[in-house]
Amino acid sequence: MSASPDSSVSSSPTVAPALQGLRVLDLTRLLPGPVATLRLAELGAEVLKIEAPGEGDATRTMMQSSSDRAAGRPGAFYRLVNRGKREMRLDLKSEAGRTVLCALAREADVLIESFRPGVMDRLGVGFEALHALNPKLVYCAISGYGAAGPFTQHAGHDLNYIGYAGVLDQLADRDGAPVLPNFQIADLLGGALSAVTQILAALWHVARGGDGRFVDVSMTHASYAHNVVAQIALANDGTAPPAGGGLLNGGVPCYNLYRTLDGRWLAVGALELKFWETLCTALGRPDWATRHWSLGQAIGGPDAHTLTRELAAVIAGNSLEDWVTLLEPLDCCVSPVLTAAEAARHPLFAPVLAQEASKDAG
Repeated sequence: MSASPDSSVSSSPTVAPALQGLRVLDLTRLLPGPVATLRLAELGAEVLKIEAPGEGDATRTMMQSSSDRAAGRPGAFYRLVNRGKREMRLDLKSEAGRTVLCALAREADVLIESFRPGVMDRLGVGFEALHALNPKLVYCAISGYGAAGPFTQHAGHDLNYIGYAGVLDQLADRDGAPVLPNFQIADLLGGALSAVTQILAALWHVARGGDGRFVDVSMTHASYAHNVVAQIALANDGTAPPAGGGLLNGGVPCYNLYRTLDGRWLAVGALELKFWETLCTALGRPDWATRHWSLGQAIGGPDAHTLTRELAAVIAGNSLEDWVTLLEPLDCCVSPVLTAAEAARHPLFAPVLAQEASKDAG
């Protein structure tokens, strides 16, 4: 099974996990909530995933391989984001199911749900009801647009959230057309990471003697809050730069993507002058070193675009492997653009892969 990057941040075998003994009820589905509880489980929390009777979480069959389907087992999507959790089926529409949930909530430290705002309240098991049973319970609700506001009942997915947040506009090609990312920014950054962050903060409040809290995670608002570079540009100029016009989106040659001879891509991140100087020397073009934004080269200006084309011509003369062999040992912030399959085989992730293999075997 593929490893998650966060799995590499683990405690020593002789040290108890940071969240050992923390009891989490996971009523979420799809990607944001399950990844949030996965991260908590990786830190030692005891996570109980609660699904409705019948088909359960849609990820059981979403993107399911033919071999998994034939074997009658959940697909890789479900297995990846729900590993390390216990499972339970519970019908919250029934009085018996709600009674069981209330009993579980009395003993839990955290409950996470991802229904549309108001659903749990209508079922009689929302924050106020469960808080009355367990005042220390941290209750986290993940939704697209938050528990209050004009869009609270709007349906949506990652693409919609980053569209509203002004993030998708920043993921554009040189013609200004938004690029459809295969990395779910709102789900994972705005949803999962924000939920974990706020849950841990609420748990710290409880640890200091306070009561549990309602944690309202809006994936759209959290994505907007993380769109920092665009907000810097807005503060400075009243507008965010188009693709190819800013310091970090193609407006300088020292921070750009370049196609290699074999049709692959090289990521040049020599943003600081010292890295750029090292790169220019390695390329046999020390004369380029003074053409750097920190020395007055206009970001997105004529010389920046000219030098970008000149550097592109040089990079296009050799294969990706050749460039990695030459530049990876140097301190110049240049790396290959790996495929997902290549990244999974890269020595950088070997300890993580070994750790996950050990978990799966156990």
